[in-house]
Amino acid sequence: MSHETRLYLAAHPFAYPLVRLLARMGPVVRVPGLGVVVNDAATARRVLMDPRFRKDGPGSPGELWTPVLGPSVLLNMEGAAHAALRAKLAPLFTPSQVSALVADVLDRPLRELSARLDGGERVDLVDAMRLMAGSVICRVIGLGEVPAERARALFAEGERVAAMVSLRTRRLSARQVVAAREVLDRIGDIASAAYLAEDPSTVMGRMRSLGLSEAEARGAAGAFFLTGTETVATFVPRLVALLHDHGHLGRDRPVAGGDLDRAIEEAMRVTTPTPVMLRSVAEPATVGRVAVRPGDRVLVATHNCARAHGPFDPSRPHPPELRRLWFGAGPHFCIGYPLALAEIRAVAATLLQHDLRVVGRRAARGVLIPTYAHLWVRKA
Repeated sequence: MSHETRLYLAAHPFAYPLVRLLARMGPVVRVPGLGVVVNDAATARRVLMDPRFRKDGPGSPGELWTPVLGPSVLLNMEGAAHAALRAKLAPLFTPSQVSALVADVLDRPLRELSARLDGGERVDLVDAMRLMAGSVICRVIGLGEVPAERARALFAEGERVAAMVSLRTRRLSARQVVAAREVLDRIGDIASAAYLAEDPSTVMGRMRSLGLSEAEARGAAGAFFLTGTETVATFVPRLVALLHDHGHLGRDRPVAGGDLDRAIEEAMRVTTPTPVMLRSVAEPATVGRVAVRPGDRVLVATHNCARAHGPFDPSRPHPPELRRLWFGAGPHFCIGYPLALAEIRAVAATLLQHDLRVVGRRAARGVLIPTYAHLWVRKA
């Protein structure tokens, strides 16, 4: 059993075997209690591009998160309102903007990480990534530079909210909504203060200058906090573990010599940052050969779509239908992808300057996104 499989089984001991079993049942299969499950990348991309399959409505992400985040965040919007908000936010996530932000926030943490590795220290990469991802999101929502423990605590709060969701979750309970709002209201208050300060050096301040309302800025901060922090923090340790396990870790390896982006994309395929995506059917349609009607839930098993391409191999290009499918497609392609990629590149490039080896690991249990609880690395 691969280490990646162990991570999935530790996180979802019952749901993961079911998802992988469904992959054997064909490109599209209707499952009572779950919905219509899509296991084929080409079909999945067509669903994600088709406006009849929506992010609002029964069984959608909107039904799950609107009670917590409000109605005006990208992950629960459709149509003209979604396009307008996305257009307002897009200038904040250009490659140049996010690269400058990441370089500023991570300059000192990366120098300290390099020094620890050069000194022969055994480093828990999971803890290091919690600190760095937490620091970046603190800057995004308007906290500025914060102590390490504050960044770690912020990450832990987001992790607790994400852990409320499982494969079968259609909506949060009243108690879960209250608990999630307590966390996200604090994030919203921080974002509002930065927004009202009108500081153009902050992301929230720039949101105001771009014409976003305070409510839109609060909602965006909550959505970025929920979706962006954990994606980056969980991915980098898994990337390093994959490179180690397949003989690609080391300064003399091709990945360190210029193929980093290809290795990142391939590791994203294998780890699948969004293992499952949900859509609500708004009009009668077909998914593959399966007829669907309004109110049906379509569950895109992104993990099955991605893993059908085979084992980890950075030298193999991805087919067009699979390209970055785990970040969505069409109008809902993840707007924060450039920020996530900038963070991942910065940390991975620093790590690959060292001859590293993985000296210990432990899978995390009870988490939404499969990950390591600890991944210890040391200079080889």
